[in-house]
Amino acid sequence: MVFMRIVSIVALVGLGGAPILQAETLETDQGAVRVERVVGGLDAPWGFAFLPGGGFLVTERDGRLTYVADGEAERVRGGPEVVARGQGGLLDVMVPRDFAQTRQVYLSYSAPRRDGAGTALGVGQLSSDGTRLEGFREIFVMEGGASGGRHFGSRIVEAPDGTLFLTIGDRGDADQAQNLATHHGTVVRLNRDGSVPGDNPFVELAGAQPEIWSYGHRNAQGAAMDARGRLWVVEHGARGGDEVNPVRRGANYGWPVISYGRHYSGARIGEGTSKDGMEQPAHYWDPSIAPSGMMIYSGKLWPDWRGDVFVGSLKFDYISRLSGTPLQEVEQIEGPETARVRDIREAPDGTIWFISVGEGAVYRLSPAPSG
Repeated sequence: MVFMRIVSIVALVGLGGAPILQAETLETDQGAVRVERVVGGLDAPWGFAFLPGGGFLVTERDGRLTYVADGEAERVRGGPEVVARGQGGLLDVMVPRDFAQTRQVYLSYSAPRRDGAGTALGVGQLSSDGTRLEGFREIFVMEGGASGGRHFGSRIVEAPDGTLFLTIGDRGDADQAQNLATHHGTVVRLNRDGSVPGDNPFVELAGAQPEIWSYGHRNAQGAAMDARGRLWVVEHGARGGDEVNPVRRGANYGWPVISYGRHYSGARIGEGTSKDGMEQPAHYWDPSIAPSGMMIYSGKLWPDWRGDVFVGSLKFDYISRLSGTPLQEVEQIEGPETARVRDIREAPDGTIWFISVGEGAVYRLSPAPSG
């Protein structure tokens, strides 16, 4: 049955040569690029992931997972119970490289807990018709929840070795980001079944959570692997101090001891902008752009963008392109379609797709026809 309550197909979807029913252009330093609305009518969309052979999955924060392919949209049943409050709900979705063999789909979400809600990761198998997640099970939930609705983090990235990275925000309790006994403000690394890899940095440290890979993060809502297999994250600061960070094993990223921002009251944060033993960002924004979603581009369709970092801005309604050494913002790609960009991904064919929360839609960027 086609699920049409919230979803409208505006362009014939899929990753191969479908006719375009609605297209505009955006100006970039590579000239005009075509922007096509692939699917609309979404309610607070948060993450999406491509499926082999065409089609994709998209999450909505209220708990809906939708399968879109061949000009149709289907509600996917069988997902987790979520706490859809504040910034919480159904968040990221990740399709692993071996999906064709396993049909596994991973979801991150705010899970109900006795003390409120906490970031969780679960996995199920997508049915052949795309209408159900079968055997869905929770494989990880953070230690130490919170009653508020802030800072769940929640991006999922598959590493080259098959392990999984999951970002977790500080849940509004900043000091806990320096406490290895909780998962607040961390990046965790897990095996596919949720078990702990034996080479994680804190496995043998008494009192530490063994899943932790790095800590001292505030709220990383974007994460991506570069061509060398290194993890990068982009995370929200407070008033200023949004950061792009390459993530190293066991490293401390400083929140809330160091920051390039200030509290919303204007008060100084912590001890300043640097401290021994704490990492410096590769780039920071001041004022904050409210970054969400992250992609490191392959250069497949736009060779001059190879290796560049693309980040969505929820606050200023654009796509930030960063490049160079040191890393810096070199371009802002913007138009009516880039209202509150939540997620951004490269498709298998090299086109660039993004979620606009403001438009309730998923869009695709591709080279504009010449002439």
